[in-house]
Amino acid sequence: MSEIKLMKGNEALAEAAIRAGLQGYFGYPITPQSEVMEYLALEEPKHNYVLLQAESEVAAVNMMYGAGGAGARVMTTTSSPGFSLMQEGISYIACAQIPCLFANIVRGGPGLGTIQSSQSDYFQATKGGGHGDYHLIVLAPNSVQEMVDHVYLGFKLADKYRSPAMLLSDGAIGQMMEKVQLPSPIEYKPDKPWATVGKKSGQERNYLTSLYIQPEEMEEKNIELQAKFKKIEENEVRFEEYKTNDAEIIIVSFGLSSRISKKSVDMAREAGLKVGLFRPITVWPFPANKIADIAARKQVKFFISVEMNAGQMLEDVKLAVNGKKPVYFYGRMGGIIPTPKEILTAVQERSRS
Repeated sequence: MSEIKLMKGNEALAEAAIRAGLQGYFGYPITPQSEVMEYLALEEPKHNYVLLQAESEVAAVNMMYGAGGAGARVMTTTSSPGFSLMQEGISYIACAQIPCLFANIVRGGPGLGTIQSSQSDYFQATKGGGHGDYHLIVLAPNSVQEMVDHVYLGFKLADKYRSPAMLLSDGAIGQMMEKVQLPSPIEYKPDKPWATVGKKSGQERNYLTSLYIQPEEMEEKNIELQAKFKKIEENEVRFEEYKTNDAEIIIVSFGLSSRISKKSVDMAREAGLKVGLFRPITVWPFPANKIADIAARKQVKFFISVEMNAGQMLEDVKLAVNGKKPVYFYGRMGGIIPTPKEILTAVQERSRS
């Protein structure tokens, strides 16, 4: 049966992973996501999964590679500097096509930065992050409930496409407490004939690798991967619209900043401005076609991308709008969270210019 609880975002993520059939967690503590490992450690005696605190994020991602390659449902969580350390391993995992789930509870940067909430890892998450031509499926929750829902969805999509998926969240959602509905636990029965389970009777030995010395073989692998990414782009775009049907001004925002922007939309409507919100839920694949459709509407005057960074998603919004309408930006950096009033003021200033 499903269950309603008041939970912190990080703990809800961990509980969701358990209920979604987690078989292995490998990670390293870093603020502001350490509660995930702490919760899983407390719950481990009641369940049948492996929890290992690795000696570093580099070790953790390679444990993911091994256990995921053996067919297990595996996950890790980290925060910005830790996610940077994982990039080489993620590139290997993407090439070897091993399904697994990452969660980055983003903190302000660059460098060691601050432990406060930020969205400054958008480029890293959506443009590959590591070396080579690859993508992760990237979900951007904006609530504790979506931390739960996106764990289930992330595991599902990872298995469906044999691809690493990730949650791009932030420190505020990880630390805030909200009421959540937890789905009933599922009995995870993996069907992974490609996994490295050893040679069994009547079965050829499987090999999972990202090493292709001959360029012709490496190109063939890249062509295979690009075909998969195109299929994901065609089938897995997710977004939310709020009061966009008659909107003359469109705020585009994801994650935590989209929650704040939603309040700004209501405030703008009260002030007589026809403002709507477009929220990408998958930031990769990015809902570019839908934004292009909105940009073609006659009544739309301009877009404004609202982010907790220096304007990273802004580039994708501009590409999608493709010059049909002006695209502006409002953001805060370094761990500062914008207020609804600040966003409204930015919208009002642009509407008068």
